Amino acid sequence: MQNKRLLIIGYTWPEPTTTAAGNRMQQLLHFFLEEGYQITFSSTAAESDKSLHLEALGIQKTPIQLNHSSFDSFIKKLNPDIVLFDRFLTEEQFGWRIAEFAPRALRILDTEDLHSLRHTREKAFKKGLEFTTDYWLRADIAKRELASCYRSDIVLVIATYEMQLLKEKTGMPDSILLHLPFMVEPLSEIEIKSLKPFEERNDFICIGNGKHSPNVDAIVWLKTEIWPLIRKQVLDAKLHIYGAYLPQHIQQMHNEKEGFMVHGWTESVKDVMEKARVNLAPLRFGAGLKGKLIAAMQNGTPSVTTSIGAEGMHDGFAFAGCIADDAQSFVDRSIELFSNHTFWYTSQKNGVEIMNSNYDSSALEKRLGTKIEGISENLEKHRHLNIVGQLLLHQTMASTKYMSKWIEAKNKNK
Repeated sequence: MQNKRLLIIGYTWPEPTTTAAGNRMQQLLHFFLEEGYQITFSSTAAESDKSLHLEALGIQKTPIQLNHSSFDSFIKKLNPDIVLFDRFLTEEQFGWRIAEFAPRALRILDTEDLHSLRHTREKAFKKGLEFTTDYWLRADIAKRELASCYRSDIVLVIATYEMQLLKEKTGMPDSILLHLPFMVEPLSEIEIKSLKPFEERNDFICIGNGKHSPNVDAIVWLKTEIWPLIRKQVLDAKLHIYGAYLPQHIQQMHNEKEGFMVHGWTESVKDVMEKARVNLAPLRFGAGLKGKLIAAMQNGTPSVTTSIGAEGMHDGFAFAGCIADDAQSFVDRSIELFSNHTFWYTSQKNGVEIMNSNYDSSALEKRLGTKIEGISENLEKHRHLNIVGQLLLHQTMASTKYMSKWIEAKNKNK
């Protein structure tokens, strides 16, 4: 029997060592490889030295072009059983071509996080406005992302809050939605017992990719308001900042006298996270699940974060640390967690329970496999019942299609 064929269209090539999105894609790749899929990964982006070595995993790499008919020939020849878009932007760019030249392929959209939610929260924050779901729904980017969801056969949603938004605020049907958080191997008893104890850990840590604006804002907030107040009470403590692609103004914040240590990218998050006593993640806007908090729980490091940071991270369980939304409360909770032995161990234990209950890869992979199998067997009926998706595919994708063709024709005349 021939292997099933999967095409993944990525906005970028996955970088598991630099982004939570890269980790998410690596988890999806693992699932589909275990299921025996023959995988092709395509992107219009340039690769970096931190891109995942896909060929070593047996995955075919095929660069593609925007607004170019070469993709049509490529997709017809590949004839995939499934096409997975790694965010709504790639579905916008290539969804109409898939629908036209591979109509029988199951179309899966992995939202990663709701980009429109993150974008509008940031916009509201910078304008000093209160964020509301109405503010989100009024934004053009929200309408674009919701349309992309409806045009898809399956929409992977990483956070419970975002599932709630899509179902309750937009009326999106359960039939196309699947809650699929990060898929992580549970911590074994041996791993739990080997977590570094309170006494062997020092200092604070903050991790975040510098291309992600919520992370940059969090570091600025730490530098200007939070860390000076912590440092006054914990005189010898240091804060270690790690992250790829940190912008120049963040790198220039490095100050050994203040204990504000900007290190940049680390190849092993585990090595630096397991040495820290407390993880700081003062995120004032954003969306989705936070890879930095997952990494902290995996390594037994309690965190202090905001309501935005904790959103959807600990469903049904006490948080693995503290939640605080203003600078002084954040400082107080950070010092308490750093100095209170009993509270620290309770928070570490909470993290283990969250990881092993909410992010168990075997249970989540089964959930994904069941969804794919069920819809694949009844794809025509599934699409017929999604009347909004049919309308959007007909109308909005037609405009996208002819705009793309116009750009293609224009480029040929250059």
